[in-house]
Amino acid sequence: MQTKLKKLPKSQIEIDFELTAEEFSKYIDKALEHLKDHVKVDGFRQGMVPKEMVEKKVGQENLLMEAGDLAVKETYAKFVNENGIEPIGNPEVQIKKIAKGSEFLFNVKVAVLPEIELPNYKEIASQIKTNNISVNDQEIEDAVNYLQKSRAKFSQVDRPAENKDFVEIEYQNEHINQGKAVNDRFILGEGGFLKDFEDNLIGVKTGEEKEFSSKFPESNPNKALAGKESKFKVKIISVQKMELPEINDEFAKGLGVFDSLVALKTNLKEGITMEKTENERQRKRSEILSQISEKVNFDLPEKMVDYEKEKLFEDFKNHITTHFKTSFEEYLSSIKKTEEEIKNSYKLEAEKRLKNFLVLRQIGKQENVEVSNEELEQEVNKESRKYSPEQLKKPGFDIEQLKEYSRSMLHNEKVFRKLESLSNNS
Repeated sequence: MQTKLKKLPKSQIEIDFELTAEEFSKYIDKALEHLKDHVKVDGFRQGMVPKEMVEKKVGQENLLMEAGDLAVKETYAKFVNENGIEPIGNPEVQIKKIAKGSEFLFNVKVAVLPEIELPNYKEIASQIKTNNISVNDQEIEDAVNYLQKSRAKFSQVDRPAENKDFVEIEYQNEHINQGKAVNDRFILGEGGFLKDFEDNLIGVKTGEEKEFSSKFPESNPNKALAGKESKFKVKIISVQKMELPEINDEFAKGLGVFDSLVALKTNLKEGITMEKTENERQRKRSEILSQISEKVNFDLPEKMVDYEKEKLFEDFKNHITTHFKTSFEEYLSSIKKTEEEIKNSYKLEAEKRLKNFLVLRQIGKQENVEVSNEELEQEVNKESRKYSPEQLKKPGFDIEQLKEYSRSMLHNEKVFRKLESLSNNS
């Protein structure tokens, strides 16, 4: 067998295969053996039909198709394994020449994981500094105030709504939920909704309705509405007075595990410190990977970029429909864009994510990072506990996909730890 490999743009390769007539004849024999198990001829038991009769029964064209299919699968797989090629998806196969008693020629095009030449990533990692972590008094007070609000008592009141009241409303707006009524609840003055929207509710009693205009924030994901005035029709369903407990030792004790307010604040400081430390660790990891990736150039496989774009698009779509109480079709109509245009807007982000993934993978290969079966089993068991027994038994639940996810997470964690160990102040 002769082969010729050619590299194409966008991390693709093209391979020309040429099998001699003698080599291809072996696949014709294999095809006959396979087909005779499925051919029925009167007077012969199934599987015992002579090859000549099998060939006559199925026809030469079908025989050659079967032989060609067997030859392509076997020779392509052998070439990929022997040359350490990592294909992405199924190959495109083109038969160039196929005939009995003649050589068999075919061509394969396939996307592959790119070859990556890494910079001195150890030196880059060693130069990334860790920022100092500190927690100020205001942050602790904010945490205490959050706990105070979580323990607030609410009581129905028969008076106009005031600032700091908890209100339940029903509202309509032509740009939200196709103009249909939407229910919401929040504390007036806390900025849970639009600020001037909340201001308009002060002085309105339970059961009363009010119409007014309110301005959408500049940060609204719907660019057509960002910063624009829009008319709302609102009905107050209920008004509740919020009573906050006094912040003292008794309040701390009521939380269950603290004997004083000082102990509570000490615990909160430790928790905030841990959270900030983790955030700093993630920032540092991101900077290390980003600086390494900036010094690497290679073609990204188009199929992988498209897949990553699709994931980013679905996340965005779910965010719009979940958090902004509007259908995605309405959103597209309001910004005058198509789904395809939105997907394409994620191309740069998709390429960045994919590049980081492949760079991290290559560092893992060079550092001989491996995930043992025992480590993988422990991680899968840990991840499985996040699901109910019913979810695990559902037909759509893919345990193999969970294993691959767990393996990837463990691998990346090990690589990052190696990179962090190189930092001069990690």
